[in-house]
Amino acid sequence: MEIKRERTTFTTGEGLEPLEPIDLNKISDFDEALAAMEKTSFSGRQLGEAAGILTDVFTDPNDFTVLTLSGAMSVAKQGLIFCELIDRGYVDAIVSTGALVTHGLTEGMKGTHFKAPKKDDTTLYEEGMCRVYDTVELEVSFEHTQKTIAKYYERLIPALDGKTPPTGSAEFFRRLGELLTELYPQQRGLLASAYRANIPLYVPAFTDSELSLDILMKALRSSDNFMKKPFTDMIVPPFNTFVDVFDFARRVYNHKGSLSIFTIGGGVPRNWGQQITPFFDIMYLEGLPVEPKKYSRGVRICPEPDHWGGLSGCSYREGISWAKFVPESEGGRYAEVRDDATSVLAFLIKGVIQRIEKRAR
Repeated sequence: MEIKRERTTFTTGEGLEPLEPIDLNKISDFDEALAAMEKTSFSGRQLGEAAGILTDVFTDPNDFTVLTLSGAMSVAKQGLIFCELIDRGYVDAIVSTGALVTHGLTEGMKGTHFKAPKKDDTTLYEEGMCRVYDTVELEVSFEHTQKTIAKYYERLIPALDGKTPPTGSAEFFRRLGELLTELYPQQRGLLASAYRANIPLYVPAFTDSELSLDILMKALRSSDNFMKKPFTDMIVPPFNTFVDVFDFARRVYNHKGSLSIFTIGGGVPRNWGQQITPFFDIMYLEGLPVEPKKYSRGVRICPEPDHWGGLSGCSYREGISWAKFVPESEGGRYAEVRDDATSVLAFLIKGVIQRIEKRAR
């Protein structure tokens, strides 16, 4: 049987939301540019929608906001943007890669990064320069970090006394942030800002960083057995990553308001920050006295597409099936900006700050 389908013709666009061309003559700041982009298409609209969501998240006094960071954002000189978010009280917990924090220590200890000279990588190695795309970090910076860790080893890891419970990454970085504020009181940096604001900074893949090797190096140098017969005994600092998992779960669960996430990149920080809600769901299904809890708002800036099948590219919509996010049909609000964060982050955050300040006048 042939089925004939009549086509409905919209002659006026009635019932549809119209888009508007960007008129530069009507734009005088970043906030207005983002507002205009929200009425356009493609990535521009996503960035505009992200600004709207972040504005609501940052100004919601009942929201617990998780910031997850990955990629070479410190090397790309984006670190002070995150300091600004912390200093303004816009985030409540941070999850980061170990490398990002390690490179950020350079800034926190009055160091810097440099444009990569036009030399081959063998020459860079011989001259003590470590390249990250178009930027270099000096090997002397890592040496300075290693010496600092060695000098304050016992203070940073109190569990070495054999009586104090094992340390998690958040406690370690809180102590390191405290140390940085004492040694470099005028210097802004991620760890110092987090310490001053009393915000936990978790690094779930901490051993994937040169900073963790500095800690292990100190442990090995302090071992007579290792100095006599390397790698015959198990010699490790008293770290326990489950301390971080439980502490993060405790903070999120005990918060009575909404839960939001702001993600730069992907990787372990993104998934570790999101997996806490399936953890609650599992406990609930297993009969433990815990109620389910999910993220209801989220903004992600990451160029990774979802069709590769990796966690860095999976969408918020996909996360709904994992008990991570509230569906949009039930009030969830999400924006996914598929772009390099170094191209759009400063623009986005400055615009959001301008919008918040305008509303406060």
